[in-house]
Amino acid sequence: MASELPAFLELAVLGGLLVASGVTLLASYRIISGPTVPDQVVALDTIGTNVVAIAALFALRTGKDLFVTVSLVLAIIGFISTITVARFVTEGDIIE
Repeated sequence: MASELPAFLELAVLGGLLVASGVTLLASYRIISGPTVPDQVVALDTIGTNVVAIAALFALRTGKDLFVTVSLVLAIIGFISTITVARFVTEGDIIE
């Protein structure tokens, strides 16, 4: 590994990566079998949030700053897309 983390922090980062990956898989099941569109939108937002968390945790594990930038960009894109999809679902139009 590029950065030397204390053993407990290394274990916590690995646990966080495993939990975030598992929740992402569960949310992808909700996207496929979600009974309603709002359920699918919430699951998609959850996946976006988990991908941001995975990128940040991976940046901690590897010591590469690029992944922090990637996580920030993904967070911004995820926020904008969630607002857009929510507006489309509620109003049926994105731009007035």
